[in-house]
Amino acid sequence: MTRPIRTLIVDDSATISSILEADPEIEVVGAAPEPNAARAMIKELNPDVVTLDVEMPGMDGLSFLEKIMRLRPMPVVMCSTLTARGAEVTIEALRLGATDCVEKPSAKASDLAEAGNTLRDKVKAAAQSTVRRINQPERITGSAGGIDDRVIAIGASTGGVEALFTILPALPADTPPILIVQHMPPAFTTSFASRLDGVCAMRVVEATDRTPIARGTVYIAPGGDRHMTLANGPRGNIRLIEAERVSGHRPSVDMLFRSVVPLGRRAVGVILTGMGDDGADGLLAMRQAGASTLGQNAASCVVHGMPGAAAARGAVERELGLSALPEAILAACRKN
Repeated sequence: MTRPIRTLIVDDSATISSILEADPEIEVVGAAPEPNAARAMIKELNPDVVTLDVEMPGMDGLSFLEKIMRLRPMPVVMCSTLTARGAEVTIEALRLGATDCVEKPSAKASDLAEAGNTLRDKVKAAAQSTVRRINQPERITGSAGGIDDRVIAIGASTGGVEALFTILPALPADTPPILIVQHMPPAFTTSFASRLDGVCAMRVVEATDRTPIARGTVYIAPGGDRHMTLANGPRGNIRLIEAERVSGHRPSVDMLFRSVVPLGRRAVGVILTGMGDDGADGLLAMRQAGASTLGQNAASCVVHGMPGAAAARGAVERELGLSALPEAILAACRKN
């Protein structure tokens, strides 16, 4: 029998403990109400995964997380309320290396079932992840080179926030338009776009329906109940579509990738770290239509699931580490 996932909870409520203890594949080895106790328990208990409440009273969760990632890197799942402050702190935590985030379950019985399943799945995914420090590539100097008819589509999930904070700030201000689906709880994508906008030469926005795409702009798919697609070619507009989940997700990477298939060689597809296989079929369709396709390699992924599935299906033209991807994306845009 496989050993249960040893999980330490850093939280001042009992809700998360009860949710995780209901799963025989997860063993709650301890619960710490504040960071000093958590530090001691990490040393003593050596957990596989830590869940960390973003907004505990009297606790600086980001400073605590930064110390964990510097002194003893390990999978951390952030639990956040859907407040503006909670979302901002969570995005910063993911940038610092937290593996994933989840909406903090409320005490309402109607919310607990779905929230509990999500939290347990996130902990199990975190246990399979690889946490490592990433070297930030230098920003590419100069211009992207007068590329007017290309569109870049990127898909990511677990570990993707940190990956995108590595790739996007390295790209020049006049890079062709970039459309991104990052699996993320609703209400977090606004803060994600805003935080990226502050560190990138390109403009970064949360996508809105029917917005014409423009060079020098990154469009983040809103989390929640709609898929993001591209309509009407390389100078077209974004469509946000209400539809069923695709590949288990909404928004779905597969939906985005399939929408740019008609662009053929004028599209560049990039699939980054994440659990599952969302995006693998769409990226294969892009490659078969003549697009350049890139995948993040296993050595730099938190979870190689999505890029690994795409590579196994023949969808990935080249697999590269994070630090090499910015130059590779621009090179793919410049191909005839």
